[in-house]
Amino acid sequence: MAKKVVATLQKGEGKVYTKVIKMVKSPKTGAYTFKEEMVHNDKVKDFFAKK
Repeated sequence: MAKKVVATLQKGEGKVYTKVIKMVKSPKTGAYTFKEEMVHNDKVKDFFAKK
């Protein structure tokens, strides 16, 4: 998988994506977990707006 990511970054297409990390509180235990995702730059605000 690392080779694919490196190849994408070398082609120049990797700059349109951002790694976003969102902290989510579990309703069952009350503990916080982190949700990580690679999102297109245009959809970053949508990622943080949805629950």
